[in-house]
Amino acid sequence: MTIIHNLGFPRMGKQRELKRALESYWAGKASQEELLETGKQLRARHWDIQARAGLDLIPVGDFAWYDQILEWSTLLGVVPARFGQADDAPVSLDTLFRMARGRAPSGTPAAACEMTKWFDTNYHYIVPELAPGQTFRIARDFLFEQVEEAQALGHAVKPVIPGPLTWLWLGKGDAYEGLSDERKLELLQALLPVYEQVLARFQAQGVQWVQIDEPILVLDLPQAWQDAFRRVYQNLNQSGLRVLLATYFDDLRENVALLKDLPVAGVHVDGVRAPAALQAVQAVLGADQVLSAGVISGRNIWRTDLDKAVELLKPLQAVLGERLWIAPSCSLLHVPVDLDGETGLDAELKSWLSFAVQKLDELKLLEGLLNGSLDAQGEQDVRAQRAALQSRRSSSRTRNPAVQARMEKIAQVQRERAPFAQRIQAQREKLNLPAYPTTTIGSFPQTTEIRTARRDWRNGSLSDAAYEKAMQAEIEQVIRFQERIGLDVLVHGEAERNDMVEYFGELLGGFAFTQNGWVQSYGSRCVKPPIIFGDVVRPAPMSVAWSAYAQSLTELPVKGMLTGPVTMLQWSFVRDDQPRADTCRQLALALRDEVSDLEKAGIHVIQIDEPAFREGLPLRKGDWQQYLDWAVDCFRLSTSAVADDTQIHTHMCYSEFNDIMESIAAMDADVITIETSRSNMLLLEAFENFEYPNDIGPGVYDIHSPNVPETGWMVRLMGEAAKRLPAERLWVNPDCGLKTRGWPETEASLLAMVQAARTLRASA
Repeated sequence: MTIIHNLGFPRMGKQRELKRALESYWAGKASQEELLETGKQLRARHWDIQARAGLDLIPVGDFAWYDQILEWSTLLGVVPARFGQADDAPVSLDTLFRMARGRAPSGTPAAACEMTKWFDTNYHYIVPELAPGQTFRIARDFLFEQVEEAQALGHAVKPVIPGPLTWLWLGKGDAYEGLSDERKLELLQALLPVYEQVLARFQAQGVQWVQIDEPILVLDLPQAWQDAFRRVYQNLNQSGLRVLLATYFDDLRENVALLKDLPVAGVHVDGVRAPAALQAVQAVLGADQVLSAGVISGRNIWRTDLDKAVELLKPLQAVLGERLWIAPSCSLLHVPVDLDGETGLDAELKSWLSFAVQKLDELKLLEGLLNGSLDAQGEQDVRAQRAALQSRRSSSRTRNPAVQARMEKIAQVQRERAPFAQRIQAQREKLNLPAYPTTTIGSFPQTTEIRTARRDWRNGSLSDAAYEKAMQAEIEQVIRFQERIGLDVLVHGEAERNDMVEYFGELLGGFAFTQNGWVQSYGSRCVKPPIIFGDVVRPAPMSVAWSAYAQSLTELPVKGMLTGPVTMLQWSFVRDDQPRADTCRQLALALRDEVSDLEKAGIHVIQIDEPAFREGLPLRKGDWQQYLDWAVDCFRLSTSAVADDTQIHTHMCYSEFNDIMESIAAMDADVITIETSRSNMLLLEAFENFEYPNDIGPGVYDIHSPNVPETGWMVRLMGEAAKRLPAERLWVNPDCGLKTRGWPETEASLLAMVQAARTLRASA
């Protein structure tokens, strides 16, 4: 008998029920009891889906109110002192929310914890804040309560928890005292006893298997961290529970050796990203250890080639027999919930796709194929799967002759601009901006009125002319507001845009869109990634009319706002039938045409956002350069057709820059805006050490928190920035777009920001 299981399930709900419940609670419109009930109902529903799909073990602990790493940090009692957590009191749900957002319905607001990307995904986690002498305890019972819930519903549960080494690796030391990676390992002495207590409680609940996630096994690990694995898991082996050590997102390579004789009951490996790793891990397993093969993609939405998966698994089955388990490659958190109900997709394209529910069905079919136990319905479903795969391979919809012809000549396309010193002089003469120029990142609050107009226009109850008039009214309101408070470079506010990727994808060929294909990005923030199924082409200008209208309303410069090619790629579900670099270059050529049209329309400041630039990095440094070469090339393809006096901006947020500064400089944007508010300008050290040559806008307030920043705070932050970089190259701006914020806090925050810039100018 082959065990089939899952590493995790999407938590937001098919209709984003958790998102709505969270935001209602945060806004004071719902009680905590109502929020808790919504969470309980969603967990029960998702466990039932997995049980009905035939899973032998159901993951528990993959549910989180904001993020699974934050859940674990609060369970361990790791709460920074500014949140006022008593040493012996349980950590409350509102304390968890204050750590994530800076505020909650109860408790004193405080600076939120740092947030960054989860490995190479668009999911974000809250970074654990560690300090020398950090203590640990079981400070929340929520995980154990979930185990009881699932057991009461009759499920065979498999708790899922972050591994101690991965959790420490993701943590950061106190911003003022510092805590090195080597010193973080000293915390194991205090941390491991609490892990042992957690496992003991699971055992007391009748749990047999626990999944401990150690995805850092796919990274380049220092020797001290490699050495720690054996010591850590020898300690955890005392519990009597069967531990499934889970890795995902890449190959283990040399870290396979760390698994030999490791005292765990089994190992999960991502067989989609690294098929060869399955054989490598199988070769070092002991006689009783399980190999869990992740052969259904947890990261993309294309149907699985089940015959190819069987071909990969058969040699492993011959050796392992029942010790071969099968699963998705990673948690299904990264894909939408259910393809059913997607009535807007044509039948052919829909047949090519597989969301979380369908991936569980594929898992069951794969089990039947592998064991020769398919029933008549299973045989029919496998035939349908094969037909869909063949349909996609042979479809003419995926190739555009005009795009292919342009790609053949792409090496001849110019990528170089004049030196920055020459460009910036021309730009200063044209734009005539003051010291510490102020701007925003692009989007302004998406109000109920905006969303209602967009909804009515899409369903046909609002005419094109009425919709255009409504959006122009919103643009004028935003322009007048920015003029009134004294911003220097304005934006049109992006009222017409549903999402920074989806908006452009809807206007490009080669893209498809879902109605409910929501995926969690962070907290309650969900995105609906486009599907790139074919060659990318721009049939017509996408943003020019809106930007030109905004510019017609003011004498001040208005930025044109575009999403960069790498971010368009990273934040979409991308075709897997050609190299990602080729798809990215197709996107770059489409954006190049848009940039040229914006410039012709009189827009002389153009921002091309690349928040996902670092996210695309391979997890192994040895693989970075190939990616960085084509990613930089794609950005320059997008931007290099403009005159010297047209200023190119880019924006990046929630990224570590230290080790890719050379490539960021090679992008050669005139101005880069970055997130630094949560890190107290520490991210600027990378730009200082590298002697970054172009202009920089370090974000001075955290838009992911509803807290309104004080002027003095922003002046102090910019003072720290001016110690690191020449003041004449500094801009003043938020750390990200304002789409998710409300108007009252936006007005107050931007007024404070403009006043901070004026204070800085006066003291310069």
